Amino acid sequence: MTQAFDPSRIMQIGTGYWASKTLLTAVELGVFTQLGQGSLTGPELGKRMELHPRTIYDFFDSLVALGLLEREGDGPTGRYRNTPETKALLDRNSPDYMGGILEMFNSRLYRFWGDLSEALRTGEAQSEIKHTGKSMYTELFSDPERLEQFTRAMSGISRRNFVAFAEKFDLSRYRTLCDVGGSSAELSISVAQRHPHLACVSFDLPVLKPIAQRAIDRAGLTGRITPVGGDFLHEPLPKADVITMGMILHNWSLEKRKHLIRLAYEALPEDGAFVAIEHFIDDARRQNAFGLLMSLTMLIEFGDASDFTGADFRGWCSEAGFRRFETIALTDPGAAVVAYK
Repeated sequence: MTQAFDPSRIMQIGTGYWASKTLLTAVELGVFTQLGQGSLTGPELGKRMELHPRTIYDFFDSLVALGLLEREGDGPTGRYRNTPETKALLDRNSPDYMGGILEMFNSRLYRFWGDLSEALRTGEAQSEIKHTGKSMYTELFSDPERLEQFTRAMSGISRRNFVAFAEKFDLSRYRTLCDVGGSSAELSISVAQRHPHLACVSFDLPVLKPIAQRAIDRAGLTGRITPVGGDFLHEPLPKADVITMGMILHNWSLEKRKHLIRLAYEALPEDGAFVAIEHFIDDARRQNAFGLLMSLTMLIEFGDASDFTGADFRGWCSEAGFRRFETIALTDPGAAVVAYK
């Protein structure tokens, strides 16, 4: 007799794009921002967002069923409001807004993931470079609006890990820190707020320097953090007691990854610390689905880039001369691996 299997898990994964696109569209349209701290009926919210009457209840009630909105009452008089989670994380007016990464998923990655099978067959990127011949970064740097969106996205997905790193890693014995690939200075801000004795440098391409400076000024840390423009693939890194790279190494090929690790080693003093913050894949490559799917995202974005395990990272660092290591669990599934010179 054939064993009967419950198909619900397979169906949930197979239809996962339904829920994903519903959330991404709600962020794009500003549902959570429109609701803010208050509540609105379906017709009121639909009118504000210029939605067709046919779509109002299916859309908003789907968000209720997904646990992304709450509703008091039923029918035309029912009132929708944010959950505590979406109020904090998906209202653009919240200081903890993380919707930037979802905006980028919706505007860019959603359509690129449609070419996953081609990426698997060819090993080639399916992002802008496939369609325009220009890399993602070339496209971003030519469009200030998209560049701002990208930096918001990276801040949103990384902020909680950076805050956790600043809280968990003992920085009391160090005096200087350089965050390589600092973008909008999110890691430096998290560290400087927690450790007032540290002088921080946020190092990235010159085009990102004004974006970083604005973020530093908004945080009230002017003078505590210095944004420095430079190309970390082709220039020495600023010297510091601690070198950090938050979600940087997985963007590059193995050759460039090892090059960046060597640059970090050269920029550190004896006993200095090099910190990589990533969604490290578990060493057995069985458990961290997010890290593995992120690695497929790197394939789609860049072709030769990938995520990696903590064991991979420790091996590359040992080749460069680092002598001991420490792993710090951050917000799941993020971690920091510290390599000491």
